[in-house]
This record gives sequence, structure tokens and C-alpha cells, in this order.
Amino acid sequence: MKKKKAGRVLLIVLLRLLGTCILLLVIAVTASVVIPQFRGFDVYHIVSGSMEPEIPVGSVVYIDTKIPPEDIAEKDIIAFQSGDSLVVHRVTKNQTVEGYFNTKGDANEGEDLTEVDYDQYVGRVIRHFPYIGQIMMIFTTSIGKISVLCFAACGALLNILAGTLARRQDEDAEEDDE
Repeated sequence: MKKKKAGRVLLIVLLRLLGTCILLLVIAVTASVVIPQFRGFDVYHIVSGSMEPEIPVGSVVYIDTKIPPEDIAEKDIIAFQSGDSLVVHRVTKNQTVEGYFNTKGDANEGEDLTEVDYDQYVGRVIRHFPYIGQIMMIFTTSIGKISVLCFAACGALLNILAGTLARRQDEDAEEDDE
């Protein structure tokens, strides 16, 4: 009988631990995207290797959109619009009088062929984290969002199951005492 009780206690502990870990993982991943946005930063996922090794493919970048283009210094990394794409490159020169930047991807041989006008400028990269962008990609698809919700629900259900088993064990213990 004691082995059965010990096994049930172990099961309850493992269910609670697994459920809590799943919930904490979902919260951490979600927070890495949501909290910076509340603080006024744009969050983007890097899909090309033009800034490697500094910013590898799959990284997430946080961009401060409040920094004016005139305050950007040489060697700062900026984000700018180029057609339908957002590009993240390093500034080689800020032409403040003319109102444009010369830029270059760290992995590229030479400077970009076209200047970046101030009206294309989005903001300065203030932080980047490798590989988190790949996880962030999950949030951009409907299936990914549903998957994250299901994953969180599984964590909650494991905790509920652990609570139910613990209550049953307490009830069984009370019956044994009578």
C-alpha cells in the first residue's frame, strides 16, 4: 500500500512540475515578444545572413523607433524599409545634411549600392538575441498561435490533473484513518 501511495505522490509531483514548466515556457516566449512592444520597441525576426556573425539568421531584434535619424552614429545598426522588406544593416556614414545613410551588411563585401533616405529609416537596433526569432515565427501563423494556446492548455490541464489526484489521495487517506 505504501508503494502505491509513494507512486501516486511521485506522479502528482511530476505532473505539477511538467505543467508548471510548460506554462513558464509559454509565458517566457510570449513575454520576449510582448513586453518590448509595451515599452515602445518594434520586434522583428532576421531572415537573411547579411549581418552575420553579429546578428545570425533566426535572431530577434528590438528596434527603438524613437531615436531620430540625426542621432544615429557611424557603426550603429539600423532598420530601414527597402521596398516591401525591412533591412537591418550597419551605418557606415550618416549624411545628416543630405538626409541619408550609407549602410553595409557585416557579411557583405562592400557598402550597399543605394543610400537609405531618412524617410526609409525605421529605428536603431538596441538588442538582438540569437534563435529567439525562430520561436517567434510560431506566433505569426494561425496554426502557430493555436499550437501555443494548446501547449498552454496542456500545462494547465496537467496542473489540474495533479490537483485532482492530490485531492483523491487526501480522501483515500481520510478513509484509511477511519
